[in-house]
Amino acid sequence: MLTVSELSKAAQVTPDAVRHYVRLGLLKPQRHPDTDYKLFSDGDVKKAKFIRQAKGLGFTLADIQVIFDHCTRGQSPCPAVREIIQRRIKENEARLDELTMLHNRMAVAVEHWKTMPDGEPDGDAICYLIESVS
Repeated sequence: MLTVSELSKAAQVTPDAVRHYVRLGLLKPQRHPDTDYKLFSDGDVKKAKFIRQAKGLGFTLADIQVIFDHCTRGQSPCPAVREIIQRRIKENEARLDELTMLHNRMAVAVEHWKTMPDGEPDGDAICYLIESVS
């Protein structure tokens, strides 16, 4: 059995992450009868490593709970995993489009601002640079 610290080292996650996973119910430690310390099994190490790996692929902790729920019911989580990752890809594509548009607006503003003098607040304007962007 492992303590929080030992589990965090074995799974290469922080102790705070381990505690957070416990609060969310992703990890379910046993309690030491004398000290009330949380104790984790090798299965918990596997789960913590899985969580780290899944997060690295863009899965949220809620997504990971869905995957764990499928396993607990004896069902393959693979169809849900495929669906979730496809949804994440679409979300990322939309975010990338938004970031590209923001980047372009910023680049145009910087070019426009090169020709503008610095302004002083006069009660009518806060920052002429930002207010000049339409």
